[in-house]
Amino acid sequence: MNPGSKLFSNGELASSLDHQLGRIANSVAGINEDRLLTVPEPDLVEPLEQEFLVEAPVLDRDGIVTHSVEDGYATVREFGEEVRLTQTAVTFAVPFSGDRSVFLLRPSSFTFSAPSADLRDGELLIYWSGPLNADAGAIRQGLDEQLKTIQKWLDWAALQVGAYNQQARQRITQEIQARKARILERRNIEAALGFPMRKRSDAATYTVPVTRRKIVPARIAGTVSPFRPEPVLEDEQYEAALAVLRNQRNSLERSPSTVAQLTEEDIRNILLVGLNSHFEGRAAGEVFNCSGKTDILIREQDRNIFIGECKIWKGPKAINEALDQLLGYLVWRDTKAALLLFIRSGVPSEVIAKTRGMIREHANFKRDGRNETGERRDFVLHANGDPAREIKLAFLPFVLPKVPEPN
Repeated sequence: MNPGSKLFSNGELASSLDHQLGRIANSVAGINEDRLLTVPEPDLVEPLEQEFLVEAPVLDRDGIVTHSVEDGYATVREFGEEVRLTQTAVTFAVPFSGDRSVFLLRPSSFTFSAPSADLRDGELLIYWSGPLNADAGAIRQGLDEQLKTIQKWLDWAALQVGAYNQQARQRITQEIQARKARILERRNIEAALGFPMRKRSDAATYTVPVTRRKIVPARIAGTVSPFRPEPVLEDEQYEAALAVLRNQRNSLERSPSTVAQLTEEDIRNILLVGLNSHFEGRAAGEVFNCSGKTDILIREQDRNIFIGECKIWKGPKAINEALDQLLGYLVWRDTKAALLLFIRSGVPSEVIAKTRGMIREHANFKRDGRNETGERRDFVLHANGDPAREIKLAFLPFVLPKVPEPN
């Protein structure tokens, strides 16, 4: 009867993981400089995580099947002579998910008797042999004992793999950021990347909390054009602008009798006044402007680097129109945006949930953003035809009273 090969015995798991960790810097160093500067960081991180993160194997006990039941033979010595005994030999196929190489490497915690099985792609073949008259209960007990031993070794390995994955994620991000900083310093363009916007000394101060989330990024295909510096609205200023909008929304929601008389354009103009009372542009003029009937814009060199789209909820069509309007602009890389949805009909919680779902279903959706609260939800979209040009979208719902019917 084939006892199988020894598992966890072809090397040290710790050494293999350390080697993997050391290769990250070389992989980051091999990224084209213009790609490193033009592609959003999450899109650089994702393929490196796929390459370097390790998925600890997980046994699929529900998927176990009996591979074969055959006659087997065992040789024993009786009264000084070798006697060949016929036995029952059973082979079980145990599916697993994860990295098969983990089964080959010894974890730092171990016992001197490693389990045995034959390792195949996506499954283990585990063997049991015993008397011809063995019943199913005895066979199942023998299988369970072997699985218990294998699982113990997998648990030891999983602890090491989990710690390694945490280190690897940090190392990938650190290496990308460090190399990008070195390139920018060499090209001497850091100063050209910021968009100056001063906060008025008489403006109120708002503290904006930040909630971090797992990113699930999309891949980018194709070549990358040479990097050229473009103006951006700094995250701090973006968050401050959103804080002003949230506080104005709260004020509007607390004044139902007044707000009920206001049109969409009236509300937009109130928001513009509030924003421009807190911020001023390069020449101390109004940095927040309007275009058409619904937009709140920050423009730099005839391009928009902040877009606030105001829409009254009139069904799903309004959301599609708002997203198409946002994506229709010629944007700078890393553009910031806000979708301000005025809800005057329907159940607010249902409207908000439906809107979030529609944003995720949009063809330009890339991933969820960092902030998720009852009053705000962030998303990342990409510009039409260019996955590297990202639009950070904050969805801010305004629950407002209905417009009164004319007498």
